[in-house]
Amino acid sequence: MAWQKRLINSKESYGWINILFHWIVALMVLGMYPLGLYIVSLGYYDPGYRIYPNWHRSLGIILAMIVLARLAWRILNPSPRSLSQASWEKWAAHGAHIMLYLLLITVLVSGYFISTADGRSIQVFDWFQVPASPWFRRQEELAGTIHFYAATAMMGLVALHFLAALKHHFITKDSTLKRMLGITEEKQK
Repeated sequence: MAWQKRLINSKESYGWINILFHWIVALMVLGMYPLGLYIVSLGYYDPGYRIYPNWHRSLGIILAMIVLARLAWRILNPSPRSLSQASWEKWAAHGAHIMLYLLLITVLVSGYFISTADGRSIQVFDWFQVPASPWFRRQEELAGTIHFYAATAMMGLVALHFLAALKHHFITKDSTLKRMLGITEEKQK
């Protein structure tokens, strides 16, 4: 069945499950960073002071669950072959992907530690709660510093990732970007 084959990665293209994971994570990260910057600018008496941090925490827990599912999917369903010709580009892309995952995990874990440093659990949109960590008590300042710098470094790497995708599309003229958009060579003919 052709539609089932398109759900998983092949040697030449990404499957729809991987594409969906990629874009959901990308959109959530791109939305949560400015939301986090806005949250730290709020004063105690600002009406959003009680609302936006809860949204940010809830989205962070949901993002953590999606990232865990994405990592499991990546292990079970390896990525297509690289279209880069130069070995340094393959090495750089592989290293950048590993760093993106490490920074994302650091951001998620440090965000969890910020939110639970006072011993309270995280209420996720009134759907369920995630218990507080027994570690990192009263360490919200350290966790906050790690969270901010890891998130900022991740955004810099996201910008490089975006520029590399544009380089592949407009300069190298290969189908790296098209593959992550779900556009296959067969559809272009």
